[in-house]
Amino acid sequence: MSNLVQFAGFAVIALGVALVLGRAVLRSGAIEAAGGTERAMRVYRDQLSEVDRDLVRGTLAPAEAERLRLEISRRILDLDRGEGARRVGGPAPGVMRGVALAIVIVAVLGSGALYMSIGAPGYRDMPLLERHASAEEARRTRPGQAQLEADFATAMGAPDAFEGREALEPMVEQLRAALLQRPDDVTGFRLLAQNEARLGNYRAAIDAQERVIMLLGDSATVGEDAFLLDLMAIAAGGFVSPEAEAVIEQILRRDPTNGVALYYTGRMYAQTGRPDRTFRVWRRLHDVSTADAPWLAEIRAALPELARISGEPRYQLPPAPVAEIGRGPSDADIDAAEQMDPEDRAEMIEGMVANLSARLGNEGGSAEDWAQLIRALGVLGREEQALAILGEARQVFAAEAEALAMINAVAAEAGLQTGQDLGAP
Repeated sequence: MSNLVQFAGFAVIALGVALVLGRAVLRSGAIEAAGGTERAMRVYRDQLSEVDRDLVRGTLAPAEAERLRLEISRRILDLDRGEGARRVGGPAPGVMRGVALAIVIVAVLGSGALYMSIGAPGYRDMPLLERHASAEEARRTRPGQAQLEADFATAMGAPDAFEGREALEPMVEQLRAALLQRPDDVTGFRLLAQNEARLGNYRAAIDAQERVIMLLGDSATVGEDAFLLDLMAIAAGGFVSPEAEAVIEQILRRDPTNGVALYYTGRMYAQTGRPDRTFRVWRRLHDVSTADAPWLAEIRAALPELARISGEPRYQLPPAPVAEIGRGPSDADIDAAEQMDPEDRAEMIEGMVANLSARLGNEGGSAEDWAQLIRALGVLGREEQALAILGEARQVFAAEAEALAMINAVAAEAGLQTGQDLGAP
């Protein structure tokens, strides 16, 4: 009802403006200018009066005053006889009146169409500071994790079926029962979190992942927190709750460039009315993202519009990140692989190991790259090849004690005991 009243008010004002301007345009066709003779007569009479005043003031000689009176009188007689009489002014040409009327109509209708297109009918004027305060209030009063999860579960209904679900469900049930007897089994709870999520049991997955982080304590990685954040956001239908925001803060304190945390930070600001902050966060996220980042397509599509809304009209979307050729398996990749079945693990690591091995052989690399290759080969059970790579790495970094110590430590973790002093080249 309020929207209708406001629109009616706008229409009345626009109609009033149109009537006033239209009337002025139409009247221009009926206005006749005053006759040229009448106006000239008034001018000449004023001149005669001026001559008399100058004569009284003494600024004009009597002879000169008489001469001027005769000249003005002659012009009055000529004018009275019709010589030089003409009409000046007159109605505006019809074409000009039509053009002016068309401009008035287009301006009024165009302003209404523009407002309906980019305006916000139904909203009162809201200064920037008031909008920011409103956004902060929306952020402070947004629903908690439990409410968001309940709303999302109600909207989505039963989890989707997928191939292998019937086989997975009893296995997960067995794992739940087993963990009741092994409450400190970190690996078991990690597997439970992953598989509860596959089944769509997000609350159970969150509980299991929180148990993992609690058991690991200070040794819990940023990746563990990022996985928890992902689960919380998915369970809430993509919304970032206050509880999820607390996890974001924990992650960013440890890793200010963490992609998962930056992505959900941007979503949180967008959901609470601060697209300008979303732009700043996602702009930074784009700069630190790799070509295979799962959020890259979304933020690249959103950044130009976010820039426009945020008052950054000159912003140019940078080129997309280029895929890194020959990237080796990261620690997160190796950790994930260790939780897989042997066949799946070997298949995943094979490709990464081949690329990394080729790159190190052709171009060389950092001590971290060599250490990753040694560890990956150890996971694959290729002890002979891992020992060969270890020997080569020791030669490459023989003069760098810190790098050599790291490589030897990774070799020891992988069980590559060569009989040598691991602290020596």
